[in-house]
Amino acid sequence: MSQQDLFDLMNETPLPEEDSAHSEVVEDPKPAGPRVLSVTEITTGIRNILEGTFDDVWVCGEVSNWRPASSGHWYFSLKDANSQLSAVMFRGVNSAVKFKVEQGMELICHGKLSVYPPRGSYQIIIDYCEPKGVGALQLAFEQLKKKLADEGLFDKSKKKPIPYMPRRVGVVTSPTGAAVRDICTVLRRRFPSVDICLVPAKVQGDGSAAEIARAIELLDARGDVDVMIVGRGGGSIEDLWAFNEEVVARAIFAATTPIISAVGHEIDFTIADFVADVRAPTPSAAAEIAVPVRAELLQGIGNIQRRLDQGLRGAITRASERLHHLRQRLRFPTQRITDGLQWVDSLRERLQMAMRRGIGDRRQAVAQWAGQLQHLSPLAVLAKGYAVVQKDGATVRDAAQLKPGDVLDVRLEKGHVETKVI
Repeated sequence: MSQQDLFDLMNETPLPEEDSAHSEVVEDPKPAGPRVLSVTEITTGIRNILEGTFDDVWVCGEVSNWRPASSGHWYFSLKDANSQLSAVMFRGVNSAVKFKVEQGMELICHGKLSVYPPRGSYQIIIDYCEPKGVGALQLAFEQLKKKLADEGLFDKSKKKPIPYMPRRVGVVTSPTGAAVRDICTVLRRRFPSVDICLVPAKVQGDGSAAEIARAIELLDARGDVDVMIVGRGGGSIEDLWAFNEEVVARAIFAATTPIISAVGHEIDFTIADFVADVRAPTPSAAAEIAVPVRAELLQGIGNIQRRLDQGLRGAITRASERLHHLRQRLRFPTQRITDGLQWVDSLRERLQMAMRRGIGDRRQAVAQWAGQLQHLSPLAVLAKGYAVVQKDGATVRDAAQLKPGDVLDVRLEKGHVETKVI
């Protein structure tokens, strides 16, 4: 912009006309010099031109100098290879941004240019932004998914088992949507006696994520709900976004009650699906997972009862046949006693014969052993006329052992004789 353009801008408002009767034209004898503007006049002129010309612009650039303020406003720059543009996104607007803006990220932004007079600088005031090359919601989804996965909220070891036959099923969904009708219909059809506890919640729009999280906390705090179904029918990623919010994911993870997620259709995946204990492709499928078919259970019980009856009948038949067989082998007690006595008499006779034969054999053996001992006995020697001479109880074998006056004991075959050595 040339200086003349600024002059023209400043002089757009005409001066008030003076009364011609009282006007007087006085010519300055000196030629007019250049008009001197104040800094405020220049800044205001530039501001009017920028804001009037660039009040609806789209710009693409890389985030630089990222400085989120404590007030909640975002201050940063958008740059390319040759230039950079200061940018601001105020708190009331940036709260709607679902993804996390980071240094170096390429953004496509919408807003308007403005001048900040105290510093004489211009900037773009952004009212919308999205990441270049990928949707804002998709980026937010991936960012939160990675964050929660790193914290362990998706670990299989943290998954709770779904009870086989729950008494009460909790449901968190919209009370007017098709999902609640599908869930209740399937639950009643499969297991008519199951209790259903519905906590209604908004499943789309502002505040829906907080309502869903609060409903999960209320059902979990009851203590009498065996399993929960949390979800809604299908829709766009924007429609399902409440189930991608961090507050819902953390409420599911913190619950002690097992939770089945049932969000959208089979192709839809949300953060809630990854955190939940079981993911169902549809609300109807979630109801099928939650409860078994009562008719099938009754049929199974009937089959088991029939097999049990057949088994008991077979056992009774086999026991009866066994008893009959044993009865045939069983004789009257008196007959068994008589047979026993005859058996005892026979044993007694055999024992006596064995004893007599044994005693005779033993006697014969003793006689033989006695003859052998008699033959070897010193008494047999004495019977031949020999004697045994002892002195002080010791046998005398040599006369040199004696001296006159010794008293000796002489043992004969029959009797003893005392003698003295002369």
